[in-house]
Amino acid sequence: MDEPQSVDAPARRTLDFYHSANQLRFDTWHHVENLLERLSARQRRDGNDGLIDQIEECLTSLESIEDYTAFPSKDDFNLLWKLYHRKEFALLARIVARIARALSSDSYRVRHIELGRNLEIDEDIETPEAGGERDGVLHRPYFELLIVDDISDEEIRALRDGLRAIRRPEDRFVYDVVVVPSFEDALIAVLFNYNIQACVIRYGFPFHSKNHLQVLQRLLRNIGDTEHANQPDHERGPLLGAALAELRPELDLYLVTDLAVEDIAGNITQKLRRVFYQQEDYLELHLSILRGIQQRYETPFFTALKEYSRQPTGVFHAMPISRGKSVTKSHWIQDMAHFYGINIFLAETSATSGGLDSLLQPHGPIKKAQQLAARAFGARRTYFVTNGTSTANKIVVQALVRPGDIVLVDRDCHKSHHYGMVLAGAHVCYLDSYPLDEYSMYGAVPLREIKQRLLEYKKAGELERVKLLLLTNCTFDGIVYNVERVMEECLAIKPDLVFLWDEAWFAFAGFTPVYRQRTAMATARRLMERYRSDAYREHYAAWRESIAGKEDDEATLLDTRLLPDPERVRIRAYATHSTHKSLTSLRQGSMIHVHDQDFRHRVEEPFDEAYMTHTSTSPNYQILASLDVGRRQVELEGFELVQKQLERAMSLRERVASHPLLRRYFRFLVASDMVPAEYRPSGIESYYNVESRWRNNNMVEAWAIDDFVVDPTRLTLYVGDTGIDGDTFKNAYLMDKYGIQINKTSRNTVLFMTHIGTTRSSVAYLIEVLVKIATEFDQELEDASPAERRIHAARVRSLTQEQPPLPDFSRFHAAFRPRPQATTPEGDLRKAFFLAYDSGRCEYLRMDDGSVDAEMARGREVVSASFVIPYPPGFPILVPGQVISEDILRFMRALDVKEIHGFRPELGLQVFTEQALEDSLEPGDRQGTTRKAS
Repeated sequence: MDEPQSVDAPARRTLDFYHSANQLRFDTWHHVENLLERLSARQRRDGNDGLIDQIEECLTSLESIEDYTAFPSKDDFNLLWKLYHRKEFALLARIVARIARALSSDSYRVRHIELGRNLEIDEDIETPEAGGERDGVLHRPYFELLIVDDISDEEIRALRDGLRAIRRPEDRFVYDVVVVPSFEDALIAVLFNYNIQACVIRYGFPFHSKNHLQVLQRLLRNIGDTEHANQPDHERGPLLGAALAELRPELDLYLVTDLAVEDIAGNITQKLRRVFYQQEDYLELHLSILRGIQQRYETPFFTALKEYSRQPTGVFHAMPISRGKSVTKSHWIQDMAHFYGINIFLAETSATSGGLDSLLQPHGPIKKAQQLAARAFGARRTYFVTNGTSTANKIVVQALVRPGDIVLVDRDCHKSHHYGMVLAGAHVCYLDSYPLDEYSMYGAVPLREIKQRLLEYKKAGELERVKLLLLTNCTFDGIVYNVERVMEECLAIKPDLVFLWDEAWFAFAGFTPVYRQRTAMATARRLMERYRSDAYREHYAAWRESIAGKEDDEATLLDTRLLPDPERVRIRAYATHSTHKSLTSLRQGSMIHVHDQDFRHRVEEPFDEAYMTHTSTSPNYQILASLDVGRRQVELEGFELVQKQLERAMSLRERVASHPLLRRYFRFLVASDMVPAEYRPSGIESYYNVESRWRNNNMVEAWAIDDFVVDPTRLTLYVGDTGIDGDTFKNAYLMDKYGIQINKTSRNTVLFMTHIGTTRSSVAYLIEVLVKIATEFDQELEDASPAERRIHAARVRSLTQEQPPLPDFSRFHAAFRPRPQATTPEGDLRKAFFLAYDSGRCEYLRMDDGSVDAEMARGREVVSASFVIPYPPGFPILVPGQVISEDILRFMRALDVKEIHGFRPELGLQVFTEQALEDSLEPGDRQGTTRKAS
């Protein structure tokens, strides 16, 4: 619901291009430049043909965006309008060209550009990269300071000049100023302008903006739009600080007030760095702003490693490659030094002293770097991992789970979790995700199934043994959980349940507001604050009263949104990130993030032991340094980079959806394809359509309420209509012909992903390649004979209509169930895994000669002795101890993939012998357990 408007209020300008504002800005400036060039040419020939009106329309659109940027300034834009109204189009063209070049080259970051001077001189603008190097000198990084104050243009000019005048040569950073007049304008500014790194909130500003942005409406409703709009202007500062911190928590926020600053400072929230009194001069504010940026810019371990590499040392330790001696003195491998450069060898060492640190017991720069990473990712603690998230997952599982503890696991999780269960001795209860048979992929685990399992354990008196819920967020295919709802309802059943969210593909999500709400760390913080509030206690009491008498009724509990008891609930969440997958880090750079209220007294010691168990005593310092630098990057430009990543993905989706030829053969799967309607209460089927484009903010609405959503940056391209299976399309077309690398395929899809390194040029190249491939298909069909057309139609039919149904997890055999007669389904994966080490207890049954079918037909329960993992989809369809079902056999036979780990066709399926199963049973459970019930 939009905020109320008075009858006499002027119409508000709508800014419905939130997800493409940056791209729209650059494109429009270049479009104006082009229009002015065309106008100049046509004025010499045959008139302007409406070009002047188009120029005015573009300038009007740009002014809506440039209200929130430092360059071009308001004075600069006033100059443009002055030249436009004077019809001085030749001069206007030169000024617009200079602006466009400055924005494209980022030169406004390294030099102050005053467009109002030397108007008759068309100066060339230098084009170094922002923060880059020129003439051997690193330029000072540039950022913009947002000031919220309702002041005149003259006062804005004086403010900018005053702050510019106190710059010093020794300042490590340089900044310019953006001034906005209202509460809403401040929120729009931090969404539009990624250069903003700090905000000064002054006193006495109004609430409403002349501009309207739909994406803000949910936030404004959450903080009481109408109520706060009617508050006195001077009371809005702390509220605005809280709202800005929700949108971009990395920003440094300062409050300038004319009230009693001593009283305000005593009640200041952690979201504000400092409060200033109005009469203080600019210098103290200036120094505070630079210090705040410096604290994010700091890279303790990377800096220590650089300093170490510059020191002259004598190496009488391990590693001949240290200092590069074994390479530079060689006659045969000096090309390695030429390729990598000398610095990597100067920084290669096994030392933990001399300013460095030990990863296994950090006390210096590694410890500080991990603390800064915890701040950046919203965790209470963060640990660096140098051998990938596979190891990070095993560390967390081993730290939390003791032998015999029950763990609820999504069956189609990464294989490292299955092996982690083996190592920890967990009793595993596998959860089934909803299947997407049409695309040969799984979705995610419905909340109802998780609740049902927990209630089963509660009914069986085994809830105390349930230790951990392990889910993948987001999945490989981009399906994202409603993390808050899952945690909240599970905690209502078991208040101390521990959550491990595998966010291997989701490390970037914490740096843009829509994504952040569905991350583990942000949700843990939000829930902890909520459960401590008096408002929640009242809400919980009312809810308890509403279900009085039905607390033990399973049907009611499954159909009701549950709330945890604030007196009993404990927030215990862990997240593992493959930092290298989506952020800046060398390969295998990962992090473990912890938000566990009980960590210090229940987990810290076993966690340290698990970390010691799985972490090398010779960690790669280059990986650690890259994690440190990657953290700096996301704290200072993560919002910018993720927004651009999202824009690239949306641009790609838009182009394919709107291109007539591409639509004939390809389409990107949308929310309705990947999330069944029952899990989409918003009713939103797609975040984009050709008519309304992105203007309805469907993504924001869906991500706020739906059980599952789709990450738009993971683009699943449906290729079934080409008659080419996904694996062939990947290798024979994308890679071999055009050098395009992708990771995952299914029978009829290929998965593209954008990340912070994706450029507009790479998106354009992919579109170009798809057009070439589609054109090739067109030509082949046109030239095909009737027989060839029938073959093609059969291939299309096979890929679009004849998909094998995806099997659910069957069950563990009784020999591997801790309590075979119990109603709960957990199994002892470790027991089955190590039983298979005895080759005499295993045999092979082939699928191609009917051996396995014959055994099942005579009533034998055939039990897998190994993990069987087809790629794709890349998760186990069989685990040790699992009964092989007819559905699983049908699925395996229908697979047309070349890579199946744990299965050799010439041998068949590795299964346990009947005698091995009989011997593994407890005496009272043996009779008839290796035969199906008649």
